[in-house]
Formats: sequence, C-alpha cells, structure tokens
Amino acid sequence: MDLRNIAIIAHVDHGKTTLVDELLKQSGAFRENQAVAERAMDSNDLERERGITILAKATSVEWGETRINIVDTPGHADFGGEVERILSMVDGVVLLVDAAEGPMPQTKFVTSKALALGLRPIVVLNKVDKPDAEPDRALDECFDLFANLGADDDQLDFPSMYASGRSGWADMELDGPRKDLSALFDLIVEHVPAPKQAERKSEPFRMLATTLGSDPFLGRILTGRVESGTLKTGDTVKALSRDGSQVENFRASKILAFRGLSQQPIDVAEAGDIVSLAGMTKATVADSLVSPQVDEALPAQPIDPPTITVTFGINDSPLAGRDGKKVQSRVIRDRLMKEAESNVAIRVTDTPGGEAFEVAGRGELQMGVLIENMRREGFELSISRPQVLFQEQDGQRMEPIEEVTIDVDDEYTGSVIEKITGPRKGELAEMKPAGAGKTRIIAHVPSRGLIGYHGEFLTDTRGTGVLNRVFHDWAPHKGAIPGRRAGVLISMEKGQSVAYALWNLEERGRMFIGPQADVYQGMIIGEHSRDNDLEVNPLKGKKLTNVRASGSDEAVRLTPHIQFSLEEAIAYIDDDELVEVTPNAIRLRKRYLDPHERKRMAKAAS
Repeated sequence: MDLRNIAIIAHVDHGKTTLVDELLKQSGAFRENQAVAERAMDSNDLERERGITILAKATSVEWGETRINIVDTPGHADFGGEVERILSMVDGVVLLVDAAEGPMPQTKFVTSKALALGLRPIVVLNKVDKPDAEPDRALDECFDLFANLGADDDQLDFPSMYASGRSGWADMELDGPRKDLSALFDLIVEHVPAPKQAERKSEPFRMLATTLGSDPFLGRILTGRVESGTLKTGDTVKALSRDGSQVENFRASKILAFRGLSQQPIDVAEAGDIVSLAGMTKATVADSLVSPQVDEALPAQPIDPPTITVTFGINDSPLAGRDGKKVQSRVIRDRLMKEAESNVAIRVTDTPGGEAFEVAGRGELQMGVLIENMRREGFELSISRPQVLFQEQDGQRMEPIEEVTIDVDDEYTGSVIEKITGPRKGELAEMKPAGAGKTRIIAHVPSRGLIGYHGEFLTDTRGTGVLNRVFHDWAPHKGAIPGRRAGVLISMEKGQSVAYALWNLEERGRMFIGPQADVYQGMIIGEHSRDNDLEVNPLKGKKLTNVRASGSDEAVRLTPHIQFSLEEAIAYIDDDELVEVTPNAIRLRKRYLDPHERKRMAKAAS
C-alpha cells in the first residue's frame, strides 16, 4: 500500500483528539457494533480527566489504496520534548485551529518546530459552526503566523479547509455539503508526500527510536520510523547511542505496526513505515537501531533545554507513611530515573546527601503531571517551590522569557497589565480587541514572574480570564522579582483541627483546612491577612461552664476553606516551604533551613 505519515498539531482544546476519533470511524477502523470510548486516543487517565493530550501516540487508517499513519501530538509546550521527537517521523502536518480563537501560543510552538523541519502544513479551521466563529480572520492569522516563523514560499502556499470535528465533516468551501471527512482524506493523500525512505529499501536497516514504552509480556518497546532497509522478526539488531558507541545487540522478538487503535504483529518492517520493536533490554529514546554491519548512528533531533527545576524529596513529616507504600529515597530515585529515560525533556540529578533529587523540566504543568502520576502509584513526596534555571552567555546571566497570551474581559484589562508589567517585570508586546467584550494581551514575561501568578490572575479576572504561555527566548537577568506578599498561618500543635478554633481564626486570614483534619507542628493551615507568618492553635476547643449567657452558645458557621490542586499548591509555596504529597492528601508545611541554606536562598532571590 501507499504510505503517508502525518502529525496533527493543535492548541489545547481545539478539537484535535475528537477529529482523530472521526477519522478512525469514517475510515472503517472500527466495527459497526464496536464500543469505543470518546476521545479514544486519550488513553491515559490524566489525559481524560484534564482533557489534554500528554503523550504522543500513533494510529493508522486506510483510505482507498493508501495507509495513513496519524500521530497525535501534545498541545502544551511543557510536553514539547514529545513533539520534537515525533515530528522527525512524519512528512506532513495538519494544523487544526479553532475558528473563534485563531492560532494560540502552543500552536505557535509546535508549528515553529514543524516549519523548521521543512514540513508543508495543511490548515484545518475547526468549529466553524460555533456562533462566534470567524474563520476568515483565523485563516489570515495563520498566514501571518507562518510568515513570522520564517516559512518558505512552498509552506506559505498552504491548502486550507473548514471543518467541525464533533459533527464529522470537512469541506474546501465554507458553504460545502458538510457530509463527511472524505475531502480531508483526499487532501492528505494528495498534498503530503510519500516517505522518501521507501526508495531506500535495498539499503541496510536503520531506525531512530523516538518513543519508549513497555508491555507486561514483551518488555521494553521502542517506536520509530524505519529510515532504510527492511527487518524481519527474529533478525539481529544493533543499538547505537547518539555518539555512535554500541549499547547492545538483540533479536527483534516482535515487530508491531499500528492498525487502527491497536498494534498488530507483522513479519516484515519496511522503510517509511512507523513500527515498534521488542526484544531490547538497554536501548532507549534517541538511540539508532541498525543492522549489524552499520556503524554510524542516525542524527537525533536536538531537544530544547529545561527551564525550571523542582526538588523531589522523601516525606519526613509526622504524618509520613500513613497513605503511601513507596516512601524510601531509593524507590523515588528509581522511579525518577525511569521517567528521565523515556522523557528526554526531563533531567534528574542527585543532591548532596542523596535524600532529595533535582528534577529539571519544561514547566509547572509537566512537573504537576509527573507528581500526580507518582502519587497515584503510591509514592509519598515532599516538593519544593519551582526554581528557574539560568544560563551564562558571554559572562552575562540570562534567564528564560515566556510569551504570555491573555484573553480577558475589557473591565479587567488594566489590573492584568499592571500586575504583569509592574512587579513581574514583563513587557507588553501587543494588545487588541478579541470581540465579544474581550481584549487579547500578548506580553513577554520572565518565567520567574509567572511562577505562582495563575491563581492571582484568576482572582483578578473573577475566573473569566484565559492565560496561555510558551517559551520565547533567553534575555539578560531582570533583577529581583517579589514573591508572595501574604504570610501564612502555621499550626503550633499536633492533632485534629477543631471547628471552634478555626472559626476564631477566620479573622486572621483564609483557611486551607476544614474541621477534623490531621495537623502537626509546622504545617501551614491558612494564609495570613498580613505579610508576616503567624503561629496559631487550630486545636483550641471551647471552654465549657455551667453558666448560660446570651451569645455564648452561638452556632459555629465556617467559611468554606481553600482546596489547592497540586499545581496551585506548588505555585503557592515560598522558598522556605514544601508541599507534602501523598496518595490521599496535599499539605503545605514549613521546612527547617540551616543558616547556609538561608544565606544561599537570600543570594538567589537578589
């Protein structure tokens, strides 16, 4: 069969995975009576809960005489390590854009990677049947985006379509028949070139591993595109690292190809196809899998460096070991090393003493997903505040700058701009009306200034604002940025909190815990209304007497306490605080700092 390899690019919630569902249905990948979950490509529990794609996944459909391998890419820049590797496996991209919102920051990030690789895009304007859709404006913005990203003439001469992924149709004209997706299938077959690798079938076998998986029966599995030659089940394969040194020799015990949503064993892997190999024990992502006579490794796509670091440590609080089973530093280290092996955007280093580990990655969301996965696996951890990684260039200290795109109601524009350009040292790049009483603000803000800002932003915009961010560039250090202004309320006792005590503490600030919650000395139970920390007693009960008086028996009515999500807790804490993460709880606490550590942190802050 003819082959086409494509990736689908879209911003979070622009309908990418829903469109893939319809492509699978209309190509006949499912039986008529087959039960298929909605958003079938989002197979991970976290992906389903959050409605975002985290892991890149491949599938394939058959259209006439052509097999189309489709790669579903993550829409968030924090998972960009997945994107950079995946794009090296495809020959074309479908850029899916919401007709109301237009191209967004995450779209820009992935599209810049695709254009740099010389891939020619197909633009699909999705959700054109929404009442606020403006497909013509969105199409113009796509052209401007490509031009700004340095697209060549061939890439700027892109075909475009109008679609509704949920309704399952795509047409070349806005007022087309709106029947099915056959026009999109035909355009992919016509516009995307067949893999050049198919011409190199007579050469020795070569394949670059781009994703790592595991199977309880087959063990380690590496997926990638066959760059040349053919491979049969049982053939000997040599694994070479990026520098050309040999990692191991192994027999290809299984060759799996993507057929619909499942992977099926095949006898022969041919050049140009996307396949998975089993049988290796050491080979990993970015290694070249080649025939025994080949000695040169294939060039691997360079990966953007991490921009933030978080310290993972053992949970040493008085409540440690109650919820989780995996609490030792050795077990935590093994799990982090396993993650770093499959996710090239993460770097793990040991700290002196070996009780904690510095994990460097792309952003708070990526770290939050890793921590959430670990707590669901039964780990207990203590997590530090994210720190930004700096670079030295020509003797000058450089820090990462992010491009922030904000859609906000007109009435809140002033307070948002004031917060971003004032204490957070951002620079306003663009500001324009976005229709329906909203304004779009684009600003370049240091990554340090955005840590912990999202919660404040939602408060300032009464929960109506939308903030998206993507790495922009490195810039000279912009000086000190103030952290959280408010102090915290710290428990001075160990036990279970009492409603009466919390009721009396409400005038001191907002609570993070409710009644009958387990607390201990040093645990943060609320935010102080002033800028200093305050030790309080959440266990203090009401003194009982035989005397009755008016007002002494008034009912205790508590204001609902704040419940942090994992990312909100990590963003909220200060440098001398930790988040205690267990399978059943997220707690904040103060940490003990020796004088040397205090001095180091004060120096870093300045």
